[in-house]
Amino acid sequence: MKKSIGILGGMGPLATADLFRKIVLLTDAACDNGHIRIYIDDNASIPDRTAAILQGGADPLPAMTDSLRKLERCGADCIIMPCNTAHYFLPQLQALTKLPFLSMLEATAKACRARFPGKTAAVLATRGTLAAGLYQRALEAESVPFLIPGEAEQDALMRVIYGGVKAGSPPDGYRADMASVLDALTDQGAGYFILGCTELPLAAQALGLTVPVADPTSELAKAAIRFCGYGVKPEA
Repeated sequence: MKKSIGILGGMGPLATADLFRKIVLLTDAACDNGHIRIYIDDNASIPDRTAAILQGGADPLPAMTDSLRKLERCGADCIIMPCNTAHYFLPQLQALTKLPFLSMLEATAKACRARFPGKTAAVLATRGTLAAGLYQRALEAESVPFLIPGEAEQDALMRVIYGGVKAGSPPDGYRADMASVLDALTDQGAGYFILGCTELPLAAQALGLTVPVADPTSELAKAAIRFCGYGVKPEA
C-alpha cells in the first residue's frame, strides 16, 4: 500500500513550497492520480531555530509539536521538515510520535558520498546548524570530507539567508555575499557545496549559480518519495 507524507513546514514558508514543488516534480507519475498524498502544516509562527540554539530564544519545540499532532491526525505516514536547523530538535520530536521522521541531513550525506566520491564538500548553512554540528556528524557517518565556513563566510551566509531570501530581497542584494563565500571555500579546496539551509537552493536558483551543489531539499524529497513506494524521476 502506498503511503502519504506530512510536511512540518513554515520554516520558512517559501522553503516549504519549494519542498512540495520538488516532491511533485521528482515523483515518477504520468497523471494527477499517480502522485503522492501530501499533508502540509505551514506554521510560520514556529520560533526561529538558530536563535533558540545560539541565543536562548523562544523554544520552537511546542509549536513544532502542535504541527506534528495535526499531521498525525491528518493520517500522514511519515514526517519531513524543510528546515535543516530544525533537525536539531528531531530527536525530541521523534520521541513524541510513532511516525518516522526522514532526515534531510542523512539523505544529503548519503547523496554526497554517492555523487561526489573523493571530493570535499563545503557546508553552507546557518550559524545554528553549524554550531550544533548537524552536518558534521551526518557527513562523518558517511566518511564524506568537508569544510566549514569561517566567521566571515558565516556572517555572509546569514545575510544571504535572513536579509536576502527570508526577507524577500532581490538577488542582486545578496549576490556579492554569496560570491565571497563560494570563492573563499573554493580557495580552501571545496569541490562542491552543500546548500544546507532550505533558503539556499532558492538563492542558488535566483542567482543562477553554476557551481556543483548538493541540494538537501531535493534529497529529502527523493527520500520521501521512495519511502512512500513511488518512483523517482531522474533529475535533468
